[in-house]
Amino acid sequence: MSQQQSANNVSIDAIPVDIANAQSDDVDPADVLDEIESITRGLAGQHPPTNPLVVLKAARWWYVHGKGGTDPAFRWAIEWARHLAADTPSDVERFDAFLEYLVTVGFAEETHELR
Repeated sequence: MSQQQSANNVSIDAIPVDIANAQSDDVDPADVLDEIESITRGLAGQHPPTNPLVVLKAARWWYVHGKGGTDPAFRWAIEWARHLAADTPSDVERFDAFLEYLVTVGFAEETHELR
């Protein structure tokens, strides 16, 4: 039996998509789900996730709730998933932009705190 979903709260998996807050330029750290925050912090850390499906889950959340395809967290998650899938070097400049974005969003005071 399928569950009914309202037009304001759509979900593909256990991570809800808040349509009212979609494609926002301002992400409030309090609005980031615990699982997404954990994955995002992991992507910034010394031992990032190695499961591309987990990384893509975070990418999807940042795409929907952040700046869309230009969101630095989305772009880094896609870059890291590409790295995992193809075993190619990742873009250091994109990683640096991701860390700076997390500071801007409020995940840390300085980029070095994320590593």
